[in-house]
Amino acid sequence: MPEKIVLVFLCTLIIHAVDTLSYAVRLAGVRTGKLAVSLSLTGMIVLVSRTSNMIQAPFAGKIIDMARKSANFDPEFVFRIIIAASSFGTILAILLFPTIVNISAKAIDRLEVAGSIPQLLRASVQIDKLKRVRGFFVPPKWEMLSRMRLGGVPKRLMLLNCVVTAVYTIGVLSALYASYLVPELGTATSQSSGLINGFATVILIVLIDPQVALLTDRTIRGESRKSELNKMFATLMLSRFVGTLLAQLIFVPAALWVIWLVRLL
Repeated sequence: MPEKIVLVFLCTLIIHAVDTLSYAVRLAGVRTGKLAVSLSLTGMIVLVSRTSNMIQAPFAGKIIDMARKSANFDPEFVFRIIIAASSFGTILAILLFPTIVNISAKAIDRLEVAGSIPQLLRASVQIDKLKRVRGFFVPPKWEMLSRMRLGGVPKRLMLLNCVVTAVYTIGVLSALYASYLVPELGTATSQSSGLINGFATVILIVLIDPQVALLTDRTIRGESRKSELNKMFATLMLSRFVGTLLAQLIFVPAALWVIWLVRLL
């Protein structure tokens, strides 16, 4: 059982690290003037996150199965450890952000030459080229951390991003925990994570992404300074980290909300 917990922990860490680092690819696209190409690369990166999410869900379900068989097993404590992995993943992404921007800028240039993601991977996954990755490493500087202030960045955007991150973080876990708390409701509770994540998806698509896209386009057209875009991505990462902490607070209430909703239906 411990190995399953470790696997879910690592999957959660990867999900949040990769999702956060997608900002680095967008920023690299703006710096190279090849935003459309960078969005294609972002899709590949997000695919890694979605694959990890597919692995996370069934193994998290096995944790609930184990809790039902053992009275001494506390699934809430285990799930809180897994939620903590989202915080560690976001911190890891913040530390690697400057490095990933550099690597992404190079990858975007090579993608134009390669013509497709598979060709890019085949050309890049070579021992001599992998050794050169160390040359792209940029340690995080205080200058980047000092950008993580709300001044000049819409506070509503930061708040919404924080809430969306929190909801996505506990969507599957709260639904599974709800099925543990009230097993007589059957699989309806464990399959209701879409009720939680659907709320976050609407906010993300309708309220967050358009604002990020607008500021990105203004920067490309020269109407906004690149420093403002850097600051926006820095504060978005900060709000994601706060969102992972908020997830700890709403984990149990979200499970109780799922129970209430399933009973209502």
